[in-house]
Amino acid sequence: MSPRPRLDHLRKPQIVAAAAEVIYERGLLDTRIGDIAERAGTSSATILYYFESKDRLLEEAVDRADREWYARLSERLAGCANAAEKLIRLVEETSRGQGQFGDWTLWMEIWVRARRDPVVRACYPRLDRRQRALIAEIVREGQRAGEFSRAADADDVALDLSALMDGLGIQVTLGQPDVSRRRMVRRCLTMASLALGCELERSRAPRVPA
Repeated sequence: MSPRPRLDHLRKPQIVAAAAEVIYERGLLDTRIGDIAERAGTSSATILYYFESKDRLLEEAVDRADREWYARLSERLAGCANAAEKLIRLVEETSRGQGQFGDWTLWMEIWVRARRDPVVRACYPRLDRRQRALIAEIVREGQRAGEFSRAADADDVALDLSALMDGLGIQVTLGQPDVSRRRMVRRCLTMASLALGCELERSRAPRVPA
């Protein structure tokens, strides 16, 4: 039996990063393990020993890009004065695209695979719930502070806003000429304003009704 290939804590992130780049450029269907190995500077055998398949690499790539994006977002939200400002910032940052590549391309690959692969589908909820959990947390914070209507259901608002951002994000990624990032932000803030009973406007302090 050949010795177990050595893969230290620096090598695995390098492979995942290479997978993200290649899948983003070519799509999962047209990506070969050899392409990822070449980009990462390793062998196909080593990649398959640790990751089993392209699907597992895609999951790792999305998870890593997502965690890095949320880490950066958390730093930005920490500087916000209140929950309303946090929600505006979250929508604005999301409009720029989650993950390191600036759009929804990798997520679209996950959605297609989750539709047909039960293993990917089982993994999907873990990847997808971060956004909704954060929105619900911000809504509850605003409700406690009296910024948002207490009649709003935080989980429902999170579900609706998350779905709207994903849907518009896909259209932005696909280059729909009448769906710009600016328009995406405006529509998302309009929906949130109606749901939460306050006026949320881009790059302005929200006006909270008495």
